Amino acid sequence: MQKILIANRGEIALRVMRSAKEMGIKTVAIFSEADRNAPFVRYADEAVCIGPPPSSQSYLQGDKIIAICKELKVDGIHPGYGFLSENADFARKVREAGITFIGPSPESMDMMGDKLSAKATAKKMNVPMITGSEGAVSNVKEAIKIAKETGFPLLIKASAGGGGKGMRLVEKESEIEEQMKLAMSEAKSAFGNDAVFIEKYASQPRHIEIQLIADNHGNCVYLFERECSVQRRHQKVIEEAPSAVLTPELRAKMGKCAVDVAKACNYSGAGTVEFLVDADLNFYFLEMNTRLQVEHTVSEMITGLDLVKEQIKVARNEKLSFKQEDLKINGHSIEVRVCAEDPMNNFLPEVGNLLVYKVPQGNGVRVDDGFEQGMEIPIYYDSMISKLITHGKDRTEAIEKMLRAINDYKIVGVETTLEFCKFVLTHPQFVSGNFDTGFIKNYFQPEMLNNHNTEFDELAAIAGSVLFKGNKTDFAFVNNQEAVKKSKWKANRL
Repeated sequence: MQKILIANRGEIALRVMRSAKEMGIKTVAIFSEADRNAPFVRYADEAVCIGPPPSSQSYLQGDKIIAICKELKVDGIHPGYGFLSENADFARKVREAGITFIGPSPESMDMMGDKLSAKATAKKMNVPMITGSEGAVSNVKEAIKIAKETGFPLLIKASAGGGGKGMRLVEKESEIEEQMKLAMSEAKSAFGNDAVFIEKYASQPRHIEIQLIADNHGNCVYLFERECSVQRRHQKVIEEAPSAVLTPELRAKMGKCAVDVAKACNYSGAGTVEFLVDADLNFYFLEMNTRLQVEHTVSEMITGLDLVKEQIKVARNEKLSFKQEDLKINGHSIEVRVCAEDPMNNFLPEVGNLLVYKVPQGNGVRVDDGFEQGMEIPIYYDSMISKLITHGKDRTEAIEKMLRAINDYKIVGVETTLEFCKFVLTHPQFVSGNFDTGFIKNYFQPEMLNNHNTEFDELAAIAGSVLFKGNKTDFAFVNNQEAVKKSKWKANRL
């Protein structure tokens, strides 16, 4: 494999390119008109504009991507995450075009891409399942019957869903009809498939996932777990590895179940099996993600492996160079997603210009990003600016490093989730490890972050005038570290 195209954008495109280049592989970027000046475009050996800003006219243009690969004599396509990464039809077309798809086979993706199919596969492997409907539920009368058997509260979930779309919590029978219609409508709009199913809502659930890597020769290992329970709108904000609550015995059981699921669908490459863990530490299968996860970084930090390189090696038909017994957990790692969102306003996405953008540095600190100072946050894509990751000898040190890194992260121009993440990391429930997916609902109120001061407004205005007037003196003032300290800005607003 001499040249690969990264069918993605932003931080994940840049992250994949770095690993590829270390392996001596040339890289090709595709970019929309909105991303023309992005760092990942400049970093690639070759770059091709694929279309206008909307994803449907650019990053989701599978046939056009394949045509570019043929024209530039590309050997493989790395899909990153999101966009076409779990599109079995695209993977099939890539294979038919004689190009290597750096990911699982389309057949594996078909089996795991639909939640109902995935649950059926996991059930055959005797993986614990949460109670609920056996298949899709198509009418309200049927839903009410199943709900009475399952009990309340329950979840109505989109079969083809992800990211919290098409998911509705139902606490009593009178809510079923309305919530079912909303779930089906959202599922149809987001995935082109309105199939939904019913699942018992577990008490105090934790979201814990197992990272896998498998080759084409029957070898599959798990790279331990990630705790992903701090979520807003069913989407993760903070992840860590390992979990604070898993015992070695429970970790081994969950790891074996994850490997069994992967083997049942003849999986190869990097993948993740997600579980729900209740207050009594019973675990239940949720779904399998047939791609690299956003939070793969914390697994890399505790294992010392480069998952992108491992994906490429598997795609080149190499055998895994390690066995399960070779893998050990090294310390603790935490990732926070730095998103252009306003936690004071229900995490509403923000757009704007990064007037000041300075990333933290130091031992045990990693930043995966795709932006630079002066760039616009586009309206067309996910709100994530970067991923901030720390690694320490234990959980306490990882938290301490993260708090320091958050304080050192300087962003002016848009509201971000940094201050919210700082709030979480210092909250007694998080520090103790005693928390679940209801953390935000139970412990967070927007006014808790309401420490906005006028000095921020003044200096943000100066930063804005810099871009408008090109005033070098003011620009130096904005970047001056002493001015930063005196202003006492919040870390996410500096």
